[in-house]
Amino acid sequence: MFVDIEPATFNMSIEALRECLERDCRVDGSGALFTRDGAQVKAIMPVHLFGLSCRMDEIIELAARFELPVIEDAAQALGTDYPSRHGVARAGAIGDFGAYSFFPSKNLGAFGDGGMVLCRDAAMAAKVRALRNHGMEQQYRHAMVGGNFRLDALQAAALSVKLPHLDEWSAARRRNAQFYRDAFAAAGLESIVTLPSEPFAASGATNHHIYNQFVIRVPRRDDLCVHLRAHGIGHAIYYPLPLHLQECFADLGYRPGDFPESEKAAAESLALPIFPELTREQLSAVVEAIRAFYR
Repeated sequence: MFVDIEPATFNMSIEALRECLERDCRVDGSGALFTRDGAQVKAIMPVHLFGLSCRMDEIIELAARFELPVIEDAAQALGTDYPSRHGVARAGAIGDFGAYSFFPSKNLGAFGDGGMVLCRDAAMAAKVRALRNHGMEQQYRHAMVGGNFRLDALQAAALSVKLPHLDEWSAARRRNAQFYRDAFAAAGLESIVTLPSEPFAASGATNHHIYNQFVIRVPRRDDLCVHLRAHGIGHAIYYPLPLHLQECFADLGYRPGDFPESEKAAAESLALPIFPELTREQLSAVVEAIRAFYR
């Protein structure tokens, strides 16, 4: 079951999640939660998109109310701070499970594919370890069907060298983000370009946003992409088609219009270069190219 997003953050809408659980699901006599079609609801899976944490306090409260575990997708949020009511926490380490990605394009990337799962429960952690290694708990004794999901030694070695620099790189991404904010304001584009939201900036949390991507919203997005490509300006669209309209989920029965905020974001969002090594001249060139398009 999908729920819509908050337009400002692109993260899971708490209001949409609450409505889904209260209106579209039912609790049976045993206390388990089921959809109207009779499928049991097993977990809540928030995605911390673009380097910004979801509103985890509210998600944890709803999960407790409906007795559901929380599985965090923190693939784009390694090192992201969330200012919870109980103190600053890290995205991916708040719910029952958290998953990180070490794909090369992530803020902490290996040479190739890789990732990490965090578990709050020791028994579940043991099960995950077995599942990643063909379901083996003892050598050649398979308690369950698993797969080969081990992180190889070369990827781990690369990550161990890069990890000490992660906070420094996150700080550089935030500096680049602030440069963009100042430059777009100076260019008079604030009424045209919607900049990324920073809802936790005033919390005092250091890594309140780590900017895995710097995603703006703009009118005539596709035409702007053509313009940027012609001027050699890197950019990307995350993501051009919402999940509920993907062919692989056609059997779920969703239709255009079911999640209007997700569909609107897919038509307007555009990611600009934000990696730590960007120079002020390069950042200025990005803003100037966009200013030239809308002037």
